[in-house]
Amino acid sequence: MTEQHAQQPAHRFERGTDGPKVILVGVDGSDSSLRAAAYAGGLARRQNALLAVVYVQPVLAAGAALGVSVAETTDEIAEDLVAQIREATERTRGIFDVRWEFHTFRGDPYNGLVKAADDLKADAVVVGASEQAGHRIVGSVAVRLVKAGRWPVTVVP
Repeated sequence: MTEQHAQQPAHRFERGTDGPKVILVGVDGSDSSLRAAAYAGGLARRQNALLAVVYVQPVLAAGAALGVSVAETTDEIAEDLVAQIREATERTRGIFDVRWEFHTFRGDPYNGLVKAADDLKADAVVVGASEQAGHRIVGSVAVRLVKAGRWPVTVVP
């Protein structure tokens, strides 16, 4: 008679919860980023997770050279995005309630989203597919995030 012992799995640290607690979505005002925000909002609602909406304000040397106040322009974009989110939140209150925060970082989109995901301890990242043709050759922010392999990344068309 042989005796079989079930091996106990090695103890691994868990936060003590199932599912993501922070879902980060990158927005820039483009149609695909707004679709990504809607998708991420649905995920956050179903998982009872915090939706961290992140806008990375680009630092554009070319705009500054032309005399355009880049900081003012990107601040206006951030304010407009917050207004759109608040409006959508109010329209759906009681039907589609989700906890959300808006964060803005300065820099290039990839590094800004990586910093945001690290700082906010994101469990998942959602971004819109790039709408720029050149990204098919160089690689989009979404592709770079996936290749980083640090979080589950969902790319919304």
